This record gives sequence, structure tokens and C-alpha cells, in this order.
Amino acid sequence: MARYTGPVCRICRREGLKLYLKGDRCYTDKCSIGRRNYAPGQHGQNNKKLTNYGIQLREKQKVRKYYGVLEGQFAEAFKVADKMSGKTGDNLLKLMELRFDNVIYRLGFASSRPEARQLVVHGHFTVNGKKADIPSMTLSVGDVIKVKEKSQSSDKFKALVENHKKTAPQWLQVEPENFTGRIIAEPAKEDIEIPIEEHLIVELYSK
Repeated sequence: MARYTGPVCRICRREGLKLYLKGDRCYTDKCSIGRRNYAPGQHGQNNKKLTNYGIQLREKQKVRKYYGVLEGQFAEAFKVADKMSGKTGDNLLKLMELRFDNVIYRLGFASSRPEARQLVVHGHFTVNGKKADIPSMTLSVGDVIKVKEKSQSSDKFKALVENHKKTAPQWLQVEPENFTGRIIAEPAKEDIEIPIEEHLIVELYSK
């Protein structure tokens, strides 16, 4: 399945809540959820009751789109989470949060996850001093992320650092003036910006 390239505000409207896919716009009055909080399309305002399967599917789709993960990638992540010790749902969210592109966004080095993914692919960052350009790679506690020296002088990163307002979650430590971030603990569900019922996703994949 190819990555969705249409209007991302339609995704938020379909899920009925902000998924923070357009960066700063999501925090303004221009956000579509505030103006048209119903699903897109001709029948978007019809209240259709979902089956149990439909509820589980919508929860999976919400999380998948929130992190910008393809269907196959999400299914593989679930398999990995299921083999880890502990609760599968908690493990799955932890894997999503530790994705390289998500960490870049959470550190405030990008205004949205799609932008973070693009910046990673273009090779603007290092992890533990080594070039890293794979958005889906899973980072670990202790990893140090830094904007490459030649990228630090770009107007893009200068503006991000000068206007750095994003508060990093407790499991991350960020030094915007040094273009550096560090993972200091495992991510917690409480730090995720949207409500997630991960048990519904586990139930869906357990069928």
C-alpha cells in the first residue's frame, strides 16, 4: 500500500480528533477539526453505529495514521511487540514512540511527523555520531540524536531552534542550542498526545 498523499486534514476529520499532522496549523483556529468536526464526504455527518470489529479497526487506523506508518510496517511492529515481554499493547506503543522520525518530532526538530520523516530521509541527523537516514529505525535508551553540523547553519534548523517552543516528553532530553537530543528513559503512554485504547488493537490482531 502506497503512502497517503492527499489532504491530511481529511484524516483527522475521519478519526474525529487532532492527529497533529500539519504541525503548527493544528494549534490554530485554521484546524479543520475545530470548523468541521465530522467525517469528510457526502455522508460524513451521518452517525453510523460501528460494530465491535469496526471500533477495533478505527482504533488501529487512528494509531497507524498518527505515526504515519504503512499497514505492513504496523503489522510487523505488532509481531515484534507480541514477542516482547510485558503487555503487547504497551510494547506496540513503545515501539511507535521510539521510531526515529517520531523522536525527531518529539524533540522539536520538526514541526510534524511527516516533516520529520522527510528530514531524516535527507540525512540531516546523526545517532551516536553516525549518519542515520531510516525513519522507521527503532532507537534505544541512551541514544544521542544530533543535527549534522552542516545542517545546523540552514535557515530551517536555525528557525526551529530560535523558536523552539515544543516541550519534550519526560523520556527525552533536548538541548536546542546544541541541536542535540537524548533518550533518557523508555516512553510512557501518558506522554502521547492523543487517547489510545491499545487493547482494541490487540483484540483486532488476535482474531
